[in-house]
Amino acid sequence: MAFSHIPVLLNEVLEGLNIKSNGIYVDATFGRGGHSKKILERLDENGRLYGLDRDLAAVEAAKAIEDSRFTIVHSAFSNLKEVCTNLGILGKVDGILMDIGVSSPQIDDPSRGFSFEKDGPLDMRMDQSSSLTAKTIVNTYSKQDLAYIFKVYGEENFAAKVATAIVRQREIKPFETTLELSEFIKRVIGGKPTPKHKATRCFQALRIAVNAELDELKQALEGSLDVLATDGRLCVISFHSLEDRIVKNFIKDQSQGQKVPSGLPITYEEAEKQVPFDDIVDYILKQLEFGYSEYRFRLLPIISVPLDLCPEVSFCALSEEVHSPEIPCAGLQERSHGHPDR
Repeated sequence: MAFSHIPVLLNEVLEGLNIKSNGIYVDATFGRGGHSKKILERLDENGRLYGLDRDLAAVEAAKAIEDSRFTIVHSAFSNLKEVCTNLGILGKVDGILMDIGVSSPQIDDPSRGFSFEKDGPLDMRMDQSSSLTAKTIVNTYSKQDLAYIFKVYGEENFAAKVATAIVRQREIKPFETTLELSEFIKRVIGGKPTPKHKATRCFQALRIAVNAELDELKQALEGSLDVLATDGRLCVISFHSLEDRIVKNFIKDQSQGQKVPSGLPITYEEAEKQVPFDDIVDYILKQLEFGYSEYRFRLLPIISVPLDLCPEVSFCALSEEVHSPEIPCAGLQERSHGHPDR
């Protein structure tokens, strides 16, 4: 079955990545390649694009792109750092795109088990080679664990009520299909009809639990720090508050740098507790290797990473980070190199 896919926030992504024609880019969530194809259009013969996806169907779809500048890798985006290390591009990537969450082709295919409106097996695996499915969670997890999943990952107000009802019902007959479960949840929650299906939050929660999506996101974001080159850019599209919160907190934390100790000036011993002196020396030498004839630093906070957070568009949000080198100084007197008269 063929599926069409319209990439979200396409223009915002292309603008945020600020694509260099000869740059190296990573689409960490390839999907059906909507963003990747447009990135390729902006690269010259020296540019490179690497796509990652843990969905075997997405990897298969990527084979349709016959372009020597493009490489697809079957991997979860949480393995971003490891993949880039193996490809020899660690610290050389000019831009990374992460389009988080489930893709429309996955929802549109009933056999994948993501939809609460189309009947299919209770699967929800983004990586078909993994073993954990929604069916396993629904039919074997304890009432407490189910309630936790629905409450934390789905922000479902009726989490405990739904979990209790599921455990009671599965003793009579295990849940097998998506429609069976969604209609059951709808009856349990009850109340007046609402525009949003009453099983929406519980299905989101199950999907996140099956694929460990939040942990995957955190690991991918941490890995991006080592993958990006200086002035490299990270663009993240988030679809719900749980993802958005993680992304924005990550960018905020990385923008603040290391905390400068209070009560300055401080002794060398106190400074050493904050940042080892060897780390400072290594940083200076690294800068000199790149052709800096002079390097000065004083008691100042770490350089802040520029941010540009796009406002939410519909139910999507794009977060952008520009990767800049950090100065690991915590409490040393001003020094200068390169001028004998100083």
